[in-house]
Amino acid sequence: MSLDIKVPEVGESITEVTIATWLKKDGDIVEQDEIIAELESDKATFELPAEKAGKLSIKVEEGETIDIGTVICSIDTDAAGSAPSSAPAASKDSEPKTESASGPEKTGEIKTMIVPAVGESITEVTISTWLKEDGDFVALDEIIAEVESDKATFELPAEANGILKIIAQEGDTLEIGAKICDIEVMTGAPASGGSKASAPAADTSSSSAPSGDTTYATGHASPAAAKILSEKGIDPSTIKGTGVDGRITKEDAEKAQKSAPAAKPQASSDDSAAPAIPTGGARDERREKMSSLRRTISRRLVSVKNETAMLTTFNEVDMKPIMDLRSKYKEQFKEKHGVGLGFMSFFTKACCQALLEWPAVNAAIDGNEMVYHDYCDISIAVSSPKGLVVPVIRNAESLDFKGIESEVVRLAKKARDGKLSIEEMQGGTFTITNGGIFGSMLSTPIINAPQSAILGMHNIVERPVAINGQVEVRPVMYLALSYDHRIIDGRESVSFLVRVKQLLEDPSRLMLGV
Repeated sequence: MSLDIKVPEVGESITEVTIATWLKKDGDIVEQDEIIAELESDKATFELPAEKAGKLSIKVEEGETIDIGTVICSIDTDAAGSAPSSAPAASKDSEPKTESASGPEKTGEIKTMIVPAVGESITEVTISTWLKEDGDFVALDEIIAEVESDKATFELPAEANGILKIIAQEGDTLEIGAKICDIEVMTGAPASGGSKASAPAADTSSSSAPSGDTTYATGHASPAAAKILSEKGIDPSTIKGTGVDGRITKEDAEKAQKSAPAAKPQASSDDSAAPAIPTGGARDERREKMSSLRRTISRRLVSVKNETAMLTTFNEVDMKPIMDLRSKYKEQFKEKHGVGLGFMSFFTKACCQALLEWPAVNAAIDGNEMVYHDYCDISIAVSSPKGLVVPVIRNAESLDFKGIESEVVRLAKKARDGKLSIEEMQGGTFTITNGGIFGSMLSTPIINAPQSAILGMHNIVERPVAINGQVEVRPVMYLALSYDHRIIDGRESVSFLVRVKQLLEDPSRLMLGV
């Protein structure tokens, strides 16, 4: 009997899904409740289980977008149980018994690993780093790779003991559920305890890599390194590898790429060609694939510019009162609380107080409704090695200076280490970004959707200002508030920024809440 499998309902507002990845092939025998495909919508990724055991017949290909209720595949339940029962036995009997009794033994099983779901809003990841190389022996739950999304970096553990067969290379971007590697499952541990101890045994049938010959790895490039060297036209035999047994790693290839001399003097070898124009130096170029994080940032920034009525209003703040206060108490503050007293706690406290007084600046648009928040989840823009990330300080209005500074330090450290979780970056009702640490004097920050406003801090510069009819030199910072004019009027935006200025120029107001 043939059973049709339809796209299930996955949410009341979701009307269509895309076939992200088939985890089984057309004609495969599947078990009941076995995951056979990954479906993704505009909001999340979902697994599709087999409703019965039998032979799979795929009707919709990967990448196609279909409506809820569409037949996606069928299962011939009459074919259940016939093929899989004999396949393992045949594979086991045909396996040459080249292993010793004490060494690892092949089972004939291939464990296919796919990109796991790492968050409901994440649809693709990039292979950041392979911690193991193709052909290495890996142990169950051993970390074999790092993958990064547009929000965080995740570790990928091995799902079985065996020989690693890498399918996706470093730098490749894959959708959730896509095949990332295979593991040739083996029982036992490698005889020598090394990660490559079982690799020679796996290669015993190859005349070019005899068992125990470590010279095979010498001058041999890993898949990622081979790709880089091929793109740059560099012969692997000219590179000295620093990996295990002399293998050429990705880092070796990148260094060779940088130090390789320019070998393109075609124009000078042709006497009939026009004389070369002196350039005064090398004119090398290189291309790098945009990371998943950078592509997502680009997409969101363009979306915000196109979908919001964004304006920016400016003001300036005399930073002398805050700087004097910090100079007076920063040592005592650090000694008592264990964290430094920075500017961010003052700005966060000032913004929280102003947001509660001007709730429209702390609101968001959801369809035809305006959502007002009676709490302040402050997003702090942090520059990490992988790009800009925006972790959130929850209920910042209820935190004191110590609490805010501790959260800033904790989140900034996790951002630099690439260890921020999805939960730590979701939400947020208002954003503060500090371009001043890079020397920016003035800018118009872009709103962090779906929020409605963002405050931009800038560098502090001594400028002449009029104080009580006298010209004095004061440390001044320009502030910029970008806001969505669809929900925030000029009165709210200007009044909010004036209130922030007032609180910062008289920090005692922050303590008293006036």
